[in-house]
Amino acid sequence: MTIRLADLGKTVLETEYAVRGPIVARAAELEKQGREIIYCNIGNPQSLGQKALTWNRQILALCEYPELMDQAPGFFPSDVVEAAKGLLTGTQHGLGAYSESRGVRFIREAVAAFILERDHIGVDPDAIFLTDGASKGVQTILRLLISGPADGIMVPIPQYPLYSASITLFEGRMVPYFLDEANGWKLSRPMLEASLVQAKAEGTHVKAICVINPGNPTGAVLDEANIAMIIDFAKAHGLSILADEVYQENIYLRGDTFVSFAKVLHESGAEAVSLFSFHSCSKGFLGECGVRGGYFEYRNVPDDVAAQILKLQSVSLCANLAGQVSTYAMVRPPKPGAPSHAVYVAERGAILDTLRQRAVLLAEGLNRIEGITCNVIAGAMYAFPCITLPPGRTDFDYSLALLEQTGICVVPGSGFGQAEGTAHFRTTILPPTAKLQKVVEALGEFHRSYK
Repeated sequence: MTIRLADLGKTVLETEYAVRGPIVARAAELEKQGREIIYCNIGNPQSLGQKALTWNRQILALCEYPELMDQAPGFFPSDVVEAAKGLLTGTQHGLGAYSESRGVRFIREAVAAFILERDHIGVDPDAIFLTDGASKGVQTILRLLISGPADGIMVPIPQYPLYSASITLFEGRMVPYFLDEANGWKLSRPMLEASLVQAKAEGTHVKAICVINPGNPTGAVLDEANIAMIIDFAKAHGLSILADEVYQENIYLRGDTFVSFAKVLHESGAEAVSLFSFHSCSKGFLGECGVRGGYFEYRNVPDDVAAQILKLQSVSLCANLAGQVSTYAMVRPPKPGAPSHAVYVAERGAILDTLRQRAVLLAEGLNRIEGITCNVIAGAMYAFPCITLPPGRTDFDYSLALLEQTGICVVPGSGFGQAEGTAHFRTTILPPTAKLQKVVEALGEFHRSYK
């Protein structure tokens, strides 16, 4: 007998991931039929034309094929060759062999140095795990924390569907806390407290709070006072914190800066709060989504719990080595005065400047469309505009019709969660500028005629 749908696990059937849901499947069908599709559904920069950084790809090339150092002497800058040699020595057996489960120590030490330079706080390389993108790290910690069906994880609404999908898979409960759209997607202590009270009244054992900073899909950037408030809330209620910080380089407004949870936690002296921080090569200005590189760092975790994290990671043996190398390239850019530095700075600046311009173009363009309102895109790679719909229509209906009529693929806001009575969609700022302008124009024409 062949396998049947009824044979599958209940949690698998209940899991949803809107970023690659039925609308994206329909987009793929239309593309096969010859339609031009503009994929605004996912933060996948290189699929929309962003170039890979020379520094990253040259290091990867030499680590994947070390013979190039002998066959093409002088072709690669000396600092690239030096970095590749250091990485190959650190891996001991090259990129074709497993590393230790935490990841190559040489690379973890580079990550530790990156955190030290960013936050001016001490870092233990053994508290760093290299992962196949940040998503695998998030799933590891959620798997660690959820021990039964009554265990809850606080998640911002709107949220990135990785969290709702993973919590469902691990048979936990998602505890939503709502961000204030009218106030730039900020969060407040009373909103957190209210969410926690309701969860406890429903018999939920709340274990942790997830925070995405800068926000996905909102684009909001938390300041230090907001982060300190969240840490104090977690301390007061015995919660761990999962800090999703993969967009830390994507800050667009003057006066805004990225502040890490690790830095504020260290300065607060809140040793009773366990913190798990996540970073990735997929976002920022790198856009190396397909390489699948990232890491997580933990703080204030007892040794016996840390041993369980190592055990969980050991089940998968290790993160892929190309991703580990890309993580090294992310945290160890060329130094000022080095041969690769000028090119690196120029490429990095061009990407971030372009993203900053597109963030303004998209938000201002959406706000010119009657029936659509969009907050300022302060960070990350997305807009999450609120839309006015005709009676009886849903954001799914809207997004599907938008795709069919214009070829623009966005994600319905219901896939991220939204306040009752509101409707949204998520779109990226990643299409080339001229194409993004066409997206805004097509959206305006579509919205005005949608019935």
